[in-house]
Amino acid sequence: MSGSLPIVLLPVGVDDQALDACLGALESATPAATRVWLADDAQAGPRGIAVVEHWLARTRLQADYTRRPRMLGEAAHIDEMLRACGDADVVVLSARARPLPGWLNQLQACFARDAAIASATPWSNAGEAVSWPRLGEINPLPDEPARLAAACMAMPLLHPELPSAIAHAVMLRGSARRKAGGLDANSYGSWYAALIDLSLRMAGLGWRNVLCETAFVASDDEGRPSDGDMDALATRWPAWHARLAAFLMDDPLHGERERLQRLHDELPPPDPQQPLFDATAL
Repeated sequence: MSGSLPIVLLPVGVDDQALDACLGALESATPAATRVWLADDAQAGPRGIAVVEHWLARTRLQADYTRRPRMLGEAAHIDEMLRACGDADVVVLSARARPLPGWLNQLQACFARDAAIASATPWSNAGEAVSWPRLGEINPLPDEPARLAAACMAMPLLHPELPSAIAHAVMLRGSARRKAGGLDANSYGSWYAALIDLSLRMAGLGWRNVLCETAFVASDDEGRPSDGDMDALATRWPAWHARLAAFLMDDPLHGERERLQRLHDELPPPDPQQPLFDATAL
């Protein structure tokens, strides 16, 4: 894997306020000159387009924006984006997400530690199996992002296995994605379900879907399946729902979540002036 950071793919949604918050967090938490592709599946309205144009005019990131003339559909649109990236490692970021400082470097470092990792998912307040501080809940957005990010970076490097990657933010290894056949946009309408299916196919080929415990990406909400997606998953992967239910009941990440809470509580409150000095260091 090269030393360059992965491409960040951000499918633009209909919620212009969430998009504005996402782009603001992305700007402040991501190294300058990171490649970012904002791809609009004919979703954004005039206000959303104005948000994108305003951000593009001022961003430090190496960003591009494309807009389809007609809507293709969520899973099919992201499949189109992934195919355009070839074998490159990418991060797919929800337009409702709010990355915390250091997130992208930590995801890249996670991949570099183990060539068998196919997907790395960061913690989130609304991340189902990787939700923090409470499992399986939509927790409030972090009120001290810098403090939480610092606590994450102090976590032991274990990279535990997940039932699947999760849609708020996920880094995907290009070679694993290609060998698994990419997204199945014919069977699933949502990125949420298509990502689960891709994760399970990659796992079946011997790759790993893991938690990157040193990164955190907050989100306004969890992903949602389209109509029929969960039935399609159950048909193709009949053991999937039981496996996820067992993970949520057994809670194998309980120790990691408690450790993150302790690290967070032990850190001093952040210096309110520190972002002024950190902005140039990303």
